[in-house]
Amino acid sequence: MIRILPAILLVASFPAHAAVFYVAPDGNDRASGVSPGTPWQTVQRAQQSAQAGDTVYFRGGRYVLTSGVNRCATRTDTVNAVILDKSGGEGKPIRYWAYPGETPVFDFSAMKDDCRVKGFDVTGSWLHLKGLEVTGVPQQPDNHLNHESWGVWNSGSHNIYERLNLHHNMGPGLFIQDGGYNLVLNTDSHHNYDPYTSNGAGQSADGFGAHIKAGHPGNVFRGDRAWANSDDGFDLINAFSPVTIEQCWAWQQGYLPGTRSPLAAGNGNGIKAGGYGGRYTRNAVKHIVRFSVAFDNKAAGFYANHHPLALDFINNTAFSNGVQYDMLGISADGSPIALGNLRNNIAYGTVLTSHTAGLKMPHNSWTLPTRVTRADFQDVSDRHWDAPRQADGSLPVLHSFHLRAESPLKGLGAFND
Repeated sequence: MIRILPAILLVASFPAHAAVFYVAPDGNDRASGVSPGTPWQTVQRAQQSAQAGDTVYFRGGRYVLTSGVNRCATRTDTVNAVILDKSGGEGKPIRYWAYPGETPVFDFSAMKDDCRVKGFDVTGSWLHLKGLEVTGVPQQPDNHLNHESWGVWNSGSHNIYERLNLHHNMGPGLFIQDGGYNLVLNTDSHHNYDPYTSNGAGQSADGFGAHIKAGHPGNVFRGDRAWANSDDGFDLINAFSPVTIEQCWAWQQGYLPGTRSPLAAGNGNGIKAGGYGGRYTRNAVKHIVRFSVAFDNKAAGFYANHHPLALDFINNTAFSNGVQYDMLGISADGSPIALGNLRNNIAYGTVLTSHTAGLKMPHNSWTLPTRVTRADFQDVSDRHWDAPRQADGSLPVLHSFHLRAESPLKGLGAFND
């Protein structure tokens, strides 16, 4: 079992007098929306009526969006397909949830807006999105003036994104641009690829990204999976507020999704945990990556990415990456330097570490007196990591890279049975 870490409280019961509304693909925005038999059709209509503490249930089926709420003023502009700008309140979030047992799919692939696209533009705070699928957020093939589009874009605070399935978007599945104390929980982001990005196909489609301004702490990625994304699994470049990544898995980044063909522009790191575009900055912050797994990524499993101070990498497992742990930092004069606080990590593969010369790393697998072998683990398979989640949305139970009882690695790595 993975060690259970402190969690942000999720309120399961609805406040007294809270309203419940319904939306369905075949609904009608002129209906009452207050019963399963009289659903609305659009998110916008639901937001008009929803107040703090209310719940909006989305019935299963495909919600096809064909144009943005606004228009492209220029070919380098940005349009929003769905805008959530009404906030809930502390202890009374507005819930946008999948109806129990059903899967609402928001499909943006039919949009022809000739500029960048945000599928969900979430500027409100105290919102809780749960069980939604987001796919097809596009770029236009004859427009190479822009970088990526985005599945979900967040600039609000105290939001929860739970059990989302974000895939086949032409840019990151979920991107935290701003805001604090947001939780991305038990969410999958995969097969995202930006073929028409101005600086190279695949350069910007991360699974998850966080480029947060200073003064917005408390953002957490927990129990999330990123795989088969053309750029990185998790990318914290330009995050000026501390971020925690815990109990997350990242694999097969940097390739044309669905293949093992490497993309020249796709960076291919599992968890890129910092950096400011290769520039030294004095007001850098420390991020934490713990109890996470990265494997089969084109570049590094865990990467410091020229960060100006030592990041914390604690109880992680890396295998079969280009390099398992790359602690490339940057000094005040711009020269490369090894920076990182590494403790209780496991590396298994050909190249264990890079840019770690001079670091004190006494409690990691590569500093033990004996070499790590297959015999240390119950299994070393790279299969089934994308298996269905458990009923509560938590990660599937696998035996891969769980330690055998007799292994001297006991206490190290992402899994502590």
